Amino acid sequence: MHASTRWQAVALTCLLAATAALYLWNLPINGYGNAFYAAAAQSGAKDWTAWFFGSLDPNNFITVDKPPAALWVTGLSVRLFGMNSWAILVPQALMGVGAVAVLYFTVRRTVANPARGAVAGLIAGTVLALTPAATLMFRYNNPDALLVLLMVAAAYFLMRAVTGASWRWLALVGVALGLAFLTKMLAGLMVLPAFCLAYLLFAPTKWWRRVLHLLGAAVALVISAGWWVAIVQLWPAASRPYIGGSTDNNVLNLALGYNGVDRIVGGGNAVSHGHLGGWSTHAGVLRILSAEMGYEVSWLLPAVLVAIVAAAYLALRRRLNRIEAAGFTTWTVWFVVCTLVFSYMTGMVHPYYTVALAPAAGALIGLAAVLSRSAAIAMVVAAAAWAIVLLHRAGLGPSWSRWAIGASAVTAVALLLAALTKWPRLTPFALAIALFASLSGTAMFSVATAATPHNGSIPNAAHTADVWPTVGSRFAKTMMTGASSGTVNPQLATLLSATTTTWSAATSGSQAAASLEIASGTAVMAIGGWSSDPVPTLAQFVDDVHAGEITYYIESGRMRSHDRNGGEIADWVQQHYRPVKVGGATIFRLL
Repeated sequence: MHASTRWQAVALTCLLAATAALYLWNLPINGYGNAFYAAAAQSGAKDWTAWFFGSLDPNNFITVDKPPAALWVTGLSVRLFGMNSWAILVPQALMGVGAVAVLYFTVRRTVANPARGAVAGLIAGTVLALTPAATLMFRYNNPDALLVLLMVAAAYFLMRAVTGASWRWLALVGVALGLAFLTKMLAGLMVLPAFCLAYLLFAPTKWWRRVLHLLGAAVALVISAGWWVAIVQLWPAASRPYIGGSTDNNVLNLALGYNGVDRIVGGGNAVSHGHLGGWSTHAGVLRILSAEMGYEVSWLLPAVLVAIVAAAYLALRRRLNRIEAAGFTTWTVWFVVCTLVFSYMTGMVHPYYTVALAPAAGALIGLAAVLSRSAAIAMVVAAAAWAIVLLHRAGLGPSWSRWAIGASAVTAVALLLAALTKWPRLTPFALAIALFASLSGTAMFSVATAATPHNGSIPNAAHTADVWPTVGSRFAKTMMTGASSGTVNPQLATLLSATTTTWSAATSGSQAAASLEIASGTAVMAIGGWSSDPVPTLAQFVDDVHAGEITYYIESGRMRSHDRNGGEIADWVQQHYRPVKVGGATIFRLL
């Protein structure tokens, strides 16, 4: 192996090993993570139909509120290794390592000079690995880990396609984005404008061929995403689970409504849950810098803005080759589109969504750092200054750490200027100190995130001084109590484990049902699903009770202001059966 490639291999290996250590370190502190998806993985491990549809329970009453691609991975993991924290969470950590590796190779091949390309790739991968939102999601079992991996893979395929105007590589872009759709629906297509624009502008072929290639990629995307949707639509509704979150048992409504337009503009079951205070999460241009979003993704945002300005300058001066221009276009449009969506969406918005920004941020910083010396210096100053602000705001770490970052930034700038003018041998030292100054803040918060136990449906990166409780914990407390909180007393779990009926119990809400399923290993009917779906009706529930298919009804404490069916069922149970206490839970024996 040539010396110039040996150091690249060693550096990449070290980066991936460090990423794996960060994402795998003390992983079981998160337990099963999001019990909602963990229960679905457990169900998929028990029943192949539940695995295919993404059912919450192995008897296929109702699905989760997302398509099942991420659950296919965790379901297979649980089937192979049993139901435990490692089986649920390790796949996400490995996806994170994979995303860092793919981003490295994507950015490396964007730069004409191989050595500079390797440096750009290493910087990009490091930024992705150390973004707190990425550390959070790659240690958790929400679908975002697979989503990011697939989007980065699509970017790699795009760079290959642009290089040779290859319709085959472009078709793989469509396949990857189709799978991203099956992971988190329209969220997986936010990067589509960036990919289309880059190929239209920079593929080395005639314009009409570019259009034809894009149409072919669109067909690949539709097939990749549509085969599962078509099967669900054509499958008789009576013999498959209800499509959770759809409100009408239609997967297209789930995609375009609850997981689509409603998330962006509000409406339906998607509700904004911001909070008041000095760092508001209300829609607006400052949201991405504020509160939990700011902590999870904005550490290097000022550096990204410098990179975008530098890219525009280099493009205007014609100092970028075609592939470099395509790369900057791809990552800039990716970053801008996602930032605008997250900043202004008025439906259900959670800080961890911003993990989608991390690959673009890393790529832009890496490319600008090796293609513009002045941009590299400016990015060090911008990143260090904002890190000091965020660390102070969050109350994270000792005060001397902020002084250390500031001093390192000043030193790095001085050394970089000296290396560029008189003493080029200082370059390695200057780069090392520059990276320390730029990445220390986000690295500290990422380590704090990894050290923080997370559970529930809306995790936040780390506990901070000025924003507590966080958006996620406030939302969780307003939506669920009792059995929905994720804890089930051992007496109740033992009681449900001893049942022999189709469903050991029924309870209001998927979160409560998920916790009961994990604790007892039984199927629990989730009345109303995740978002007040109209199932089962009171008549259907009464029929199931009279048929001897449900042993217990358990009060979950879930708010029922928008859950008419759940309220009617709860009232009927209270009128016909006597409550008893098991541990801290109120239950009704229906048999």
